[in-house]
Amino acid sequence: MKVSTRGDYASRALLSLALHTDEGGPTSVRDIAERTGLPQPYLEQILLALKGAGLVRSKRGVGGGYVLARTPAEISLSDIVSAVDGPIVAGDFGQPHTDGACDHEGQCVLLSVWADVGEHMRRYLEAATLADVLSIAQGNAAWPGEGAPAPVVTPTWAANLKPD
Repeated sequence: MKVSTRGDYASRALLSLALHTDEGGPTSVRDIAERTGLPQPYLEQILLALKGAGLVRSKRGVGGGYVLARTPAEISLSDIVSAVDGPIVAGDFGQPHTDGACDHEGQCVLLSVWADVGEHMRRYLEAATLADVLSIAQGNAAWPGEGAPAPVVTPTWAANLKPD
């Protein structure tokens, strides 16, 4: 899976809101756009999707804008990406053993591998919260790849392999 521009922009917008929560009150779309360097019209669409997913709340009128609807610790990166991109999957290939998906040589094996890749990606993004990213952005935690080694992930299908 490739995180789309929408997923990246949504994450950046929510990080900006999290970084400025102590300022009190809603943050305008214009201010978020200026802080993040994101195009305002596109950002408005993304914030509406995030609002629909219950990740932000909005206030209209003078002094209006957006605030986080939950604490950063309660918002996973999976929540953000899914809100603007839909389900987290490695590809739209279908499920093994359904609708003739295994009619061609080796196809079922690969469909299982792609499904497993998507599942690992989804679990990784579910485990990472906006609070984690906020902590890194504020210099309170190591950047990904700079601290502890990344966990070794064994595909679920590989657990069933027998050693030689």
